[in-house]
Amino acid sequence: MKKSLQTMFMVLICLSFISCEENKKDVVSESKIVEPEIEQSAVKSILTAEEQANMSPDEIIGRLKKGNENFMTNNLTRRDHSAQRRKATIGQYPKAIVLSCVDSRVPVEDVFDLGIGDIFVARVAGNIENKDIVGSMEFATAVAGSKLVIVMGHTACGAVKHAIDNTDAASMNMNALNDLLNEIKPSVEATEKNGEVSSKNIAFTNSVIQNNAIQTVEDIRKRSPKMAQLENEGQIKIVAAVYNMESGKVNFI
Repeated sequence: MKKSLQTMFMVLICLSFISCEENKKDVVSESKIVEPEIEQSAVKSILTAEEQANMSPDEIIGRLKKGNENFMTNNLTRRDHSAQRRKATIGQYPKAIVLSCVDSRVPVEDVFDLGIGDIFVARVAGNIENKDIVGSMEFATAVAGSKLVIVMGHTACGAVKHAIDNTDAASMNMNALNDLLNEIKPSVEATEKNGEVSSKNIAFTNSVIQNNAIQTVEDIRKRSPKMAQLENEGQIKIVAAVYNMESGKVNFI
């Protein structure tokens, strides 16, 4: 009798285990990861060589301003990034290259409502130029066909603030950062003094930020005869801009 009861008990346990496993399979089957459906209106295309060639620098600036309006009104274009990613493997024809600060609060593509393949982005603290940055710009314009170079500073820039306040980064074993801050200091010196020369003086700091972007544009022209030539011929434009952290607006200078 005991053996019979034990046998029945073991059978029930086995049946229960099998039932649980089947339920698990059903749950797994029902919860398979499915890629979300993309709206039909979502942009799937990327810039083509023909579209890039047919745009003028001024037209590109106009489009970027419209994209910036979309960003400020939280009306970003719906994009099918999977489709764009696949198409981008064929080639790239960006309309512009933007030199921005490394600040994580400045999402360059979003600021202009852009997607995969639309622009080149170079980033360095204080949006200053160096040999490698200028080389990247030469590739973007003279080789890849971009029509616009934007040096985009931003309000509340930490690098500019430290340059104004003469932060001694070298004393903290940050020699490279100290060299970078020294690149910004000529813009500090060139800015009209109105009140305290301190990063606490917001009006003065904003003037330095703007002048630093303008100075970088001038330095790019000097360091790249090729880009200066392309600009003189009207094939490209090199412009300065400042992104306002509070409003989200990009002001072209």
